[in-house]
Amino acid sequence: MSRYSRITGTGSYLPPHKVTNAELVSRLAAKGIETSDEWIVERSGIGARHFAAEGVFSSDLGLEAAKNALQAAGRIAQDVDLIIVATSTPDMVFPSTACILQGKLGCAGGAAFDVQAVCSGFVYALTVADALIKAGSARCALVIGAEIFSRILDFNDRGTCVLFGDGAGAVVLEASDTPGILSSDLHADGKHVDLLCVPGHVSGGAIAGVPLLKMEGQAVFKLAVGVLESAAHAVLEKAGKTETDIDWLIPHQANIRIMQSTAKKLKLSMDKVIVTVGEHGNTSAASIPLALDFGVRSGKVQRGQTLLLEGVGGGFTWGAVLLNF
Repeated sequence: MSRYSRITGTGSYLPPHKVTNAELVSRLAAKGIETSDEWIVERSGIGARHFAAEGVFSSDLGLEAAKNALQAAGRIAQDVDLIIVATSTPDMVFPSTACILQGKLGCAGGAAFDVQAVCSGFVYALTVADALIKAGSARCALVIGAEIFSRILDFNDRGTCVLFGDGAGAVVLEASDTPGILSSDLHADGKHVDLLCVPGHVSGGAIAGVPLLKMEGQAVFKLAVGVLESAAHAVLEKAGKTETDIDWLIPHQANIRIMQSTAKKLKLSMDKVIVTVGEHGNTSAASIPLALDFGVRSGKVQRGQTLLLEGVGGGFTWGAVLLNF
């Protein structure tokens, strides 16, 4: 009998502190940096984002999202035999945020590791979890995207600091006799490393380089639209589907204009796109599972529907997953 994987529960968590554009504009003005709510919204579609409090880490956000996903799936922590955390903002250099989260969740024994593909991280992690379940290495996986980008932002750069936020999203992925994950498509092109990066690291007990986010916005935009279209067509072709089979497009929530361009290329109305960027900002690897959980809990995403998840991020990485929910 063939073995597949299906999402049985979704969950998410946002830090309580919601930072509106007005609050951020005021903060930047105090530093002599001019911007406005109108400029931010026009450029990105973002009206607010959430920032984690001091002493809160990615594992803490991921833990809350995981608990919500487990509850939705009707599972307990001890059912979990695989944890994959997609993050670019780990709690520490090592061990992995997944191992730290596993300890907090109290489900020792199963494999736990991080995936680092920046904003494509959740799509990468979901693909890996699907492969491990199909291979018989796991039966019940937690796949989590968790980020605290507020701590790597340069608040002297209005072009980037207004775009990002913190949060976590999670899914429970379980072995199934019927197909859930239909196809996936992952790619990277390392020659574009400098377009979106945090060029700093720990060396000799000190920070070497600049541990703040740097981005070439226009170049990222142009690349993103093209590769997202190609990844979408690739997963549809692999699954024997067409654009008309898509009930919901759930893209990485980076910029409303990228999402609009992607939907247009796929001949999809924006009514078929789950959009949370306005309230969450760009939460990197957390953005897709956050949007998925929002879609489920709002009643938009229903069982039996076909979902296209896709992301693009620093690396340069990109990918897509097509699934039956």
